This record gives sequence, C-alpha cells and structure tokens, in this order.
Amino acid sequence: MTEILLINPNTTTSITDLVLRTAKTFASPGTTLRAVSGAFGPRYIASRVGYAIASHAAVDAFANDKGRKDAVVLACFGDPGLAALKEVSPVPVVGMADASILQACALGGRFSIVTGGERWQSMLEDFVAGMGLASRLASVRTVAPTGADIARNPKAAMALLAKGCQACVKEDRADVVILGGAGLAGLAAKLAGKVEVPLLDGVACAIATAESLAAQKPAKARTGQLSKAAPVESVGLSKALARLIA
Repeated sequence: MTEILLINPNTTTSITDLVLRTAKTFASPGTTLRAVSGAFGPRYIASRVGYAIASHAAVDAFANDKGRKDAVVLACFGDPGLAALKEVSPVPVVGMADASILQACALGGRFSIVTGGERWQSMLEDFVAGMGLASRLASVRTVAPTGADIARNPKAAMALLAKGCQACVKEDRADVVILGGAGLAGLAAKLAGKVEVPLLDGVACAIATAESLAAQKPAKARTGQLSKAAPVESVGLSKALARLIA
C-alpha cells in the first residue's frame, strides 16, 4: 500500500477537497491519499507575495503532519516551497508544475501552460526558466478568472480555457498544453476533445510521478543541496516546524 500526502498551501479547504477528489480518480488501486491545507496565508495564491507566504505554509503543513507517507505531492501549480520540502523530507516530494512540465517535455518539443490569474504568466515563465527549460516553453496564457473563481464556477470558465488552449496550439505552436492550477483540477479531461494536442492535468501528472518514486523508494541524499540542512534556531514558528529545522 502506497501512502501519498497532498499539501495544498492555499487555505481554501474546498480547493483541497477538489484536488483530493481529482487525485483519487488518477491514483492506482493500491494508493491511499490524504490531503491537508495551509494553516495560514492566502485563500488562493495569485501573486508573488502570496507565493512567498504559501512556501512557508507548505513546509509548516508538512512539519505538522504526523501520518505515514511514502511520497508528498505539493498540490499547487507553481510549487511554492518545493525545494525546501525536498530538503527536509525523507520521502520524495513532487510538485504539480514540475511534474507536468517534465511530462510535457517527454511528450513533445514545446509546451504551453494555461491557467487562471494574470500574474501567473510572469511567475510561471520565471519558474520554467529556473528549471532550465525556457527554450521549450511555447507560451503561458492566462484567463481573467483566478483559479479560485474557476473552482467555484468551472462551467463559466470552460469557453475561456478552451480558447486559451486552442491559441497555444494554433498561434504559439505548442506540441503539448498543460492545464495548470489546483482550482482547475479535473478540467483537462473535459476540455481534451477541444484541443488538438495532448492536454495534461497537473494533478494527474503529480500523482503518477509520486507513485513511481514511492515504488522505487529512493534513499534520502546524505550530501549536496537536497540533504537536510544544518540545525537552525528560530523564533515564532509553529512548534512542529521549529522542531523539524532544529
């Protein structure tokens, strides 16, 4: 039995529930999923300051979770706190954006990302550049509603999302399109028939990668940038997080 913890650093539990429901549709029969939300921070991440706060919330959620886990999925497209989680976690940590982008590159030469919230365009362009894959990025297209808006009323955004995906293919010449965002979980399957190239769901990509890594049981790095950092004195953190970094 594989145990996977999903961490949604947003504080909107309805989005956490959406991600968990979607993840269960993609998980293998032998996989058990749990999901937790951030204990503090923005209801939905839609800016760089929200992203920074969510990075702290993600690590805090990990520190406060006491359940067994064979892998962790950071269930927020853009992966706030991913590197920090990899540093402190003894089990593999998979980000939705990271997994989606790597799978898109496996499928085609150039990929595009469609998501909600205009500020995510530059944020995701920076994220892809940080992965060293800027030359593979055809475009990042956003729709006006945020991911939170889309999660509340997905039907209202379907036409906008379809138009954005189609533009990625016809105008930006993408070989693969990623539908990114926790609030957009599960919508790729509904839009796939309207897009002429593979359309990836971020949750599906993350779950598949997490299951694969959990099965391999890779050892925790004992040296290098992914090994656990030296103890850190802290002030004002939750007790569990203070213990984790001490």
